[in-house]
Amino acid sequence: MSDDFRLGAVIITMGNRPAELNALIESVRAQQGPPVELAVVGNGAPLPVLPEGVRSVELPENLGIPGGRNVGIELFGPDGRDVDAVLFLDDDGLLPNTDSAELLRAAFTADPGLGIVSFRIADPETGTTQRRHVPRLRASDPLHASRVTTFLGGASAVRSAVFPQAGQLPAEFFYAHEETDLAWRALDAGWSIDYRPDVVLHHPATSPARHATYFHNVARNRVWLARRNLPAPLVPLYLGTWFLLTVLRRPSGAALKAWLGGFRAGWSEPCGPRRPMKWSTVWRLTRLGRPPII
Repeated sequence: MSDDFRLGAVIITMGNRPAELNALIESVRAQQGPPVELAVVGNGAPLPVLPEGVRSVELPENLGIPGGRNVGIELFGPDGRDVDAVLFLDDDGLLPNTDSAELLRAAFTADPGLGIVSFRIADPETGTTQRRHVPRLRASDPLHASRVTTFLGGASAVRSAVFPQAGQLPAEFFYAHEETDLAWRALDAGWSIDYRPDVVLHHPATSPARHATYFHNVARNRVWLARRNLPAPLVPLYLGTWFLLTVLRRPSGAALKAWLGGFRAGWSEPCGPRRPMKWSTVWRLTRLGRPPII
């Protein structure tokens, strides 16, 4: 029975969007079916007054997006074992539909091999979905559901059983590509990932470059992603492809300088444990339309 499938939602906040946070919490509490448990992490920031029953913690420093979410997972017990799946929601997002939790319960219950669900992000004013928010190469139709090879960190649900097998999010990444790192490890452990456009999160259309360290982290973490997860022969192919694509996109001088600095840091700084994926996983990624050289 899908109603027996327990959901918990992790929200991390920097404390600067209390009205949006409250609206998101209310949209989670309005979901049909059994209540979704809530956990809010103040990521180096004090928390506002929260509704009764919300699990919470205030961290003394900002651990980054993956580090903060990992703390939220643990608020549901080791590896989130108090619930069957953990939702990750951006604090300025909103669940506009009240059946999202029921759709997730049904999806996970119907497919025991389904490890991760990526939601559709839509702008609340226009209803449009940015191309970068569709986690596949063929992204022209955001209403098309499919199996995918990565997911959207702030609009997703991960089965708790994935964490003991694949690990949690890579905290050292701080921001950028942490979802793909977990996705590759989950796929290597045999789990599947679905993009579900019927599960919608409203979120204002933004540019990822609004983050001051965006270009540095994107480059550094791309190198770390390859060093941690790819078989050795694929590492130069993957990174060479992304180096060429970055240059062809002709970023500004400042952006390119930050990107190159991050690329160098990716080689010189420790990236955490290396666990190269199986060649069968490489083939699986390829069949899903995203070979790990791009």
